[in-house]
Amino acid sequence: AMVVYTLYITDLIEPYLMMLNFNSTLVLLFQTLFSTFFILLFAEFLPKSIFRLNPNSTLRFFSLILFLFYIFLWPLTAFVVFLSNIILKIFGNQEAENKVSFKKTDLDLYISELKKDLDYDEEMEHDVKIFHNALSFSNVIARDCMVPRNEIVALELNDNIEELKKTFIDSGYSRIIIFKENIDNIIGYVHSIEQFKIPVSIKSMLIPLSIVPESMPGIKLLEDFIDKKRSVSVVVDEYGGTSGILTMEDIIEEIFGEIDDEHDQEDFTHKIINENTFLFSARLEIDFINEKYRLKLPVKEDYETLSGMIISFAETIPENGAVFNIENYQLKVLEVHETKISTVELKILEKD
Repeated sequence: AMVVYTLYITDLIEPYLMMLNFNSTLVLLFQTLFSTFFILLFAEFLPKSIFRLNPNSTLRFFSLILFLFYIFLWPLTAFVVFLSNIILKIFGNQEAENKVSFKKTDLDLYISELKKDLDYDEEMEHDVKIFHNALSFSNVIARDCMVPRNEIVALELNDNIEELKKTFIDSGYSRIIIFKENIDNIIGYVHSIEQFKIPVSIKSMLIPLSIVPESMPGIKLLEDFIDKKRSVSVVVDEYGGTSGILTMEDIIEEIFGEIDDEHDQEDFTHKIINENTFLFSARLEIDFINEKYRLKLPVKEDYETLSGMIISFAETIPENGAVFNIENYQLKVLEVHETKISTVELKILEKD
């Protein structure tokens, strides 16, 4: 279209300019200004604006036209590529390798920049978030989405049925993990619906689960759940000890975000005290805090949560009231239960 425009624009507007007795310099200047305005308006601004207003419908409309052009021009394109490769071989050059010019990382970066530039409504922002999560899903491993060891609700195989019922009621979960002797020897789980069968023991209700390593990719986990028709896995570390448990819901939430149901725990605490002060549960992930509250807490491979960041910095389990300055932030530990940090107050320090 640009080539056709360039070829014919001079013939179209030059006669009118000559009628106004413009000299050749003014004619060239006017043609340049007119062409710049015309191209920016009709080739840049209007197409992008129309596409952004209703991208899905616009894409569906033009996809058929583009497909027809692809079919129509494919024989010519294939012939030119074939001829080009022959000429390259004649002159001793190797055939150029096909390189992907637009990679997943480029698309991810483009989406991130788009989020900054555009004002999304709530629905569109949610869609963009899902798209962004899908792009990042290939980097997700079991350790990223598991329920950690110290939050597992479990019973010993020899516990009685009444204890199991009480655990279901107190926890609100539909599945309770069962171990033999210790938590590093998880042998299965019990679903709440099994209680309607009037069981005689926990062993009679046991449902097997998969055992997966911490480093297992999310895609493999999803395939494992589907192939084995199971919904719960136990995640083990390199020494075979239990690191946590993982459900199908945990994997799906990595793409679609938090899925609320009647068995979910209450949301982790995260609220604004004032402009520069926040109250956070130490179990919140650093990425979540940075994105939601537009902070810049340091991100490292050593940790994923606020608790992990504090422990990594302190190199020990801090006590109640301990205060740490990490970059431009002051973190005060408000609650510690044994070896677990529960609540943290975060303040943004003024830059010198």
